[in-house]
Amino acid sequence: MLHSLPKDDNYLHKGLRKQLVQTLREKGIKDERVLAAIETIPRHFFLDPAFERQAYEDRAFPIAAGQTISQPYTVAFQTQLLELKKFDKVLEIGTGSAYQATVLGELGVTLYTIERQKELYDYVGKFFFLKKYPNIRRFYGDGFEGLPSYAPFDKIIITCGAPFVPPKLLAQLKPGGIMVIPVGEDGKQKMLRIIKEPNGNIIEEEMGDFAFVPMLQGRNHK
Repeated sequence: MLHSLPKDDNYLHKGLRKQLVQTLREKGIKDERVLAAIETIPRHFFLDPAFERQAYEDRAFPIAAGQTISQPYTVAFQTQLLELKKFDKVLEIGTGSAYQATVLGELGVTLYTIERQKELYDYVGKFFFLKKYPNIRRFYGDGFEGLPSYAPFDKIIITCGAPFVPPKLLAQLKPGGIMVIPVGEDGKQKMLRIIKEPNGNIIEEEMGDFAFVPMLQGRNHK
C-alpha cells in the first residue's frame, strides 16, 4: 500500500478495468452505475505498485493493519444492494483502503465513513486520490457506535464481518432506509440486506455467503 505519489492511469489500466467490469457482469452485477464507478476508479492506486496488474483481478488483497481491500465483486454486490440515489446520506463502517468509499463517492452520495484502525485512518488521510471526493467525510471511531450526531442515514454499509446486527446502527437508519451487513464469525458471514419500513418494521433478506475480516469493538490506537 503506497499512496505517497500520484500514479499513472494509462490505457493498460483502463483496459484491465473494462475486463474486470465484464467479469462482474458475468457474475450477476446489473447496476450500470455501480459498474461505471468501478470502471472509473483506478484500483491499482490503492495497492503497492508491485500489484499493478493484479489489482484488476477479482480478488481481495491484504493491506495495512491486518485488513484487506475487498474483492471487486463484493464491493459491487454490496453497493448494488444499497439501491443508492444521488445525494443519499450514507454511513460506511470500515474505511479500510477507502476503495469502497470512493466507489460510493463516485455515485454522488454524501458519505460518512468510520475506521477504527488509527494506522489505516492516518494512512488514508494522506491518500492523494481522496481529494477528488469532497463528498467523503472520514472519522476515526468505533463502528458499533456509528455516528449518532450525524444520524439518521438513508443507507448504511458494513464492510467487515459483524457478530450481530449492532442495535445502535439500526437505530441510526432512517425509516425507509437500507442496511447491508455481513453477519457471522470465523470468516464466514451471511450477507444481510435489512430494510427499515416507514412504520419502523424490520425486514431481513439473506443474500448469500461471504468472508470478511471481523468487525471489532473500540478503537485501535496503534
